[in-house]
Amino acid sequence: MIGKRLRQTRLSRNLSLDALAAKMGGIVTKQALSKYELDKAQPSPVVLGKLSAVLGMKAIDLTVEPSITVEFIAYRRTSGLLKRDRARVESIVEKSLEERVRLQELAGQTDGSSIPIKALPVRSMEETEAAAERIRATWQLGLNPIADLTSTLEDHFVSVLEVEAGEGFDGIAAIAYDADRKPKAAAVVTRSGLPGERQRLNLAHELGHLVLDISEDVDEEKAAFRFGGVLLAPAGDLRRAVGSKRALIQSEELVLLKKRFGMSIQALLYRLRDLDIITESYYKRWCIEINRRSWRRHEPHPLPPEKPQWMERNVLRMAGEGLMSRQDARRLLGDAVPLEEPLSVVERRAFMKLPAEKRRRILADQAMKMAKHYEQDTERKELQGGDLIEY
Repeated sequence: MIGKRLRQTRLSRNLSLDALAAKMGGIVTKQALSKYELDKAQPSPVVLGKLSAVLGMKAIDLTVEPSITVEFIAYRRTSGLLKRDRARVESIVEKSLEERVRLQELAGQTDGSSIPIKALPVRSMEETEAAAERIRATWQLGLNPIADLTSTLEDHFVSVLEVEAGEGFDGIAAIAYDADRKPKAAAVVTRSGLPGERQRLNLAHELGHLVLDISEDVDEEKAAFRFGGVLLAPAGDLRRAVGSKRALIQSEELVLLKKRFGMSIQALLYRLRDLDIITESYYKRWCIEINRRSWRRHEPHPLPPEKPQWMERNVLRMAGEGLMSRQDARRLLGDAVPLEEPLSVVERRAFMKLPAEKRRRILADQAMKMAKHYEQDTERKELQGGDLIEY
């Protein structure tokens, strides 16, 4: 029964039933595709083969049950996504997490249970400070700003995903469980096209939804937002940078702090107020000034967005080690990635006779070269932009 799989894959490719029927070249109608998705009919082997080719996957992958179950953390109250757009976003996340878990298993990285899902109790807004500091300590992040939040999350079994969506969507979090309800991976999702400061706080915010166990009498969104602020700008480091009390902060200093902590000026001011470094009245004066300067949606000196690399790095590694076919690697990364031809039997035997350290160095150099090419190709194709919205 391929219904759920077909619908999930179609939506993740952002295809309507009409568009999929058109890509099929007229061999099947929109109505027939709908029946397949509702499991009211089954495609013939010819149609199944064409479907898999059009969707860029193996035919067998349309016929097997997913190895994981994905659960989503609630959308923000302000989310304006339509029902169909939500289904598309969730399908993208489900497909990505399934690929993530498969790659983790190939790479021997199976300890997804280290993710502290809803493990940090928050009974008051102030307890979010301790919760974020506990994550920093558990992940051994030290006390300084996090240079690359995306890499940090990916290294701890949390996928970072970007999806195309309207301004009504800020982000969502999801957890992948195996058949025994053991967490295998998680994902934090944000809208593509955002500047780095906005992207980073969105990711930290969604991580808060994953790890915080928030009581009913605490505002969940405010707690997750504060968690994100603490994660990016710990109290001790922020006080060292600006002092314990400030009556005046110049805009030039706020820009420098923005670059140091990777947070928007608006989020930094909010954090300074939470820590009583600035007063409520001074915070409100700055809010008025931000409006006057038209910074609410377009702040000066936007930071470049961070780029997820875990998937590319591990696909290249698996392909380089012969654990994944070149066809599967291209399906995951796209045709732009230059994958070298596999070694001949003689070459493979000669390679395996090399010392282990030299083999690892050769594979690492090859993966780095391919990843760099992929990143450069992606940067050439992307058009970055998007508006900031108020925090």
